[in-house]
Amino acid sequence: METLDRTVQIDDLTVRVRQDGPADAPVLLLLHSLGTSLHVWDPIVAALAAGFRVVRPDMRGHGGTTATPGPYSMARLGQDALGVLDALGIAAAHVAGLSIGGLIAQDLARQAPGRVLSLVLMDTALVIPPASLWHERAALVRAQGMAAIVDSVLARWVTASAPAHVGAPLRAMLLASPPEGYAGAAEAIAAADLSAAARDLRMPTLVLVGDQDMATPVASAEALRAAIPGARLEVVADASHIPTAEQPAAVAGALLRFLDPHTAGMGVRRQVLGTAHVDRATAAITALDQDFQAFITRTAWGGVWTRPHFDRRTRSLLTLALMAALGHHEEFKLHVRASRNTGATAADIGELLIHVAAYAGIPAANSAMRVAKQTLREMEQDAT
Repeated sequence: METLDRTVQIDDLTVRVRQDGPADAPVLLLLHSLGTSLHVWDPIVAALAAGFRVVRPDMRGHGGTTATPGPYSMARLGQDALGVLDALGIAAAHVAGLSIGGLIAQDLARQAPGRVLSLVLMDTALVIPPASLWHERAALVRAQGMAAIVDSVLARWVTASAPAHVGAPLRAMLLASPPEGYAGAAEAIAAADLSAAARDLRMPTLVLVGDQDMATPVASAEALRAAIPGARLEVVADASHIPTAEQPAAVAGALLRFLDPHTAGMGVRRQVLGTAHVDRATAAITALDQDFQAFITRTAWGGVWTRPHFDRRTRSLLTLALMAALGHHEEFKLHVRASRNTGATAADIGELLIHVAAYAGIPAANSAMRVAKQTLREMEQDAT
């Protein structure tokens, strides 16, 4: 993965920016949350950078970006984000924002709709009340520093059951945040209300929210989805306000399904079937089947296998059962071989074929059993 760290100058502001992924790929601008930095995206960047030029700036007053005196405004923060695109020579980008980053993304889209290809609004809202909370936090960190709020804030960022290693990087980012930068951005949240602007947004939009988010709960996400024409909503299970920390695979999967189902599908296809098989299949594509191959990669692999509800083993077993019941033995054999990558065992396959026999007929299950036994023997021989 190609990585480039640099700073760009926007008026009085020196902005730290990290770029990952191919320089000629579509651009994905990631805007982080209050009291964190561009590193809040670290758990999902590798997955995104396979198909995107991922651009991550530190927000004004955060990370390696200048902490100018507050209060800030959402319009100013949106202009900062546009300034990053200008400085990097980027005409248009997909934009994803987390928490205040989602508010900034909405304002950026309001200011320059032609430069936003799509929006991902994560654990954010149209407005995040009460304003008094943000003013109180701003005053507290200016007077006592970031340690005065770290425990209460972190409790809202991750679920109560989150392991210590999940919260530790977030705690470190919060404690390292300049108090004036945090305070200025908090005051921007207090004054922000994007309700009127949302109705005019016309770019494809995904609203994403952790099911246990207390700061911007599911109800806020539903209101955001309803306000933006055509927006869709996805809820991330077992996550709070910073789902990139607790559920990175689910978040990355949701973004890729929305932004680029073909790239997402190809990634899962390689993970399940193996790189060697996919490379052989790709090399064999002709003009006759190139559109068909793109279709199945985009729909079956990118649209179905990336969905978070079933884990990889469960989806593997469902596919095996369906192929056995339908008598599609070539595909059944392919997915028996894939079981070494999905966590499905020989015992699982034997059990599911009993289920197939009961519900789809003994002949179908018997034929599939012969294929499974032969394929598993071949896999054992390959391993030796």
